[in-house]
Amino acid sequence: MEELVEIGRSFVQAMNERRGLACVDEMYAENAQSIEAVVPPVRQFRVAKGREAIRGKREDWLATHEIQELDVDGPYVHPPNRFGVRFRAEVIQKTTGKRLTLSEIAVYSVAEGKIVLEEFFMMPK
Repeated sequence: MEELVEIGRSFVQAMNERRGLACVDEMYAENAQSIEAVVPPVRQFRVAKGREAIRGKREDWLATHEIQELDVDGPYVHPPNRFGVRFRAEVIQKTTGKRLTLSEIAVYSVAEGKIVLEEFFMMPK
């Protein structure tokens, strides 16, 4: 369980320091998958397969949003191999100038010291 806690804490720290893009190469397995709750506005699909696709998903999001505030809470561990994180962000959509409050929970599955799956859960409107 110590390794799971360490990975979770490192991940949360990276997110809070806004190093989410850089941590993909450090913390994700090559064949990791990312599953969104719904199809994101900047993409045409919910599932990103592979480290490159996850990095691309984050690059697309950062290209269209400006983060004003970011609060990342966790990790909430579920041994032997999962942890959860709560995200709350205030962002501005670059194309519209609209300010949004985003709130979601993500669950991360870990194998051999790397994140292999992230699943995002959204609060319904």
